[in-house]
Amino acid sequence: MKYQCLMIDDDVTIAETTAEYFNIFDIKTAYVTSYDEAVSFLEENQVSLLLLDINLGDRSGFELCKQIRAEYDMPILFISARTSDDDVLTALNIGGDDYIKKPYTLNILLAKVKAILKRYERSAEAAKAVSAKAVYGESISRSREIVIREGLVLDTGAHKLIRDGEVVPLKAMEYKMLAYLLNNRGRVVTKDEFLKNVWGDEFIGEGTLAVHIRHIREKTEENPNSPCIVKTVWGVGYIIEDGQDT
Repeated sequence: MKYQCLMIDDDVTIAETTAEYFNIFDIKTAYVTSYDEAVSFLEENQVSLLLLDINLGDRSGFELCKQIRAEYDMPILFISARTSDDDVLTALNIGGDDYIKKPYTLNILLAKVKAILKRYERSAEAAKAVSAKAVYGESISRSREIVIREGLVLDTGAHKLIRDGEVVPLKAMEYKMLAYLLNNRGRVVTKDEFLKNVWGDEFIGEGTLAVHIRHIREKTEENPNSPCIVKTVWGVGYIIEDGQDT
């Protein structure tokens, strides 16, 4: 069975209330209250997005996230009463797409989930279109290689980063952010502009943006701690300065 959202929380009241609210607004949602129930549910159903608590009784949502990431590709939003920066960074670094702190407002959470689902569906449709073109032998007219620096190229047709002849895997949002920076080379891209034009989600936090930028630097920079490609303009945003391009 297909579900748009699965709530995983050991607090039955929170899980049930959130699922009921989402279903009222036509976001087909189920809930489970344990690690093992979540694993079983995902084996038997198709889910587009997860809302995942960190504390799952005697098990950890962090552990579950890593297991899910190894087998599935869907947005994972952590929801937790734990508010430390370490918890937030851990959640984002192991594959979480966002971190929402309890208590949350149901209508705000619903708006965030709707925005992410819409973006997820657009990406899936785009992937199908590219796949169909490949099947029927059609060329992608806008495909080109953007030289970032010597030995580092972004292939916009295949959505691949190529470093010294080797393909470096990029997550969908990492690709979109890098491509946007390259297409706007020479000017500062503000954080608000990223949220509006790339994420399409005004509710994404600046911490999430920063984590994605760090991941991009880890894949493009010789020294991610001293970036020469994706530079920070403090208090404003990020820039890739003018340089070699095709």
